[in-house]
Amino acid sequence: MKRKWLVVVVTLFSLAMLGFAQDREQFSAKAQERITKEVRHELLMLPYFGVFDNIAYKVDGYTVTLLGQVVRPSLKSDAENSVKHIEGVERVDNQIEVLPPSPMDDGLRRRLYRAIYGYPALEKYALGVQKPIRIIVKNGRLTLEGVVDNDTDKNIAGLRANGVPGIFSVTNNLQVVPSK
Repeated sequence: MKRKWLVVVVTLFSLAMLGFAQDREQFSAKAQERITKEVRHELLMLPYFGVFDNIAYKVDGYTVTLLGQVVRPSLKSDAENSVKHIEGVERVDNQIEVLPPSPMDDGLRRRLYRAIYGYPALEKYALGVQKPIRIIVKNGRLTLEGVVDNDTDKNIAGLRANGVPGIFSVTNNLQVVPSK
């Protein structure tokens, strides 16, 4: 009789633990989704985050990894500080690269901005506060990051960038995300 009760208690305990583990996984997925949304919001609200900066992030459990390149050193620390206070974030791994200061690169950035955002087919991307095409210049080398609506816009942006004098190389990492 005692053995029967012991089997019943162990079985019930095992089922309860299994249900607890499933609830924890579900909670963890919801928490990670919430953290991801809040990190995105906080980064987009940074006051000096502009078209010449690229900040990406990765959420793994309760750890947030910040990636990308910025022109101002203060933006790197601002990004980390804005993400640290989010509820549930236990650790921030800040791997953002601060681009070296260079008057030549600054001139290239201005010319590239005019060449890309001033072109009639790409003017629609100039609307809004956060520009979808990021212009990252490091030592005369350009990387285009961000999103566009179609392959034609991606190719036009690359061609316009290649036409700017003083650029050593162009890497076009633009992603095509069809608009809804």
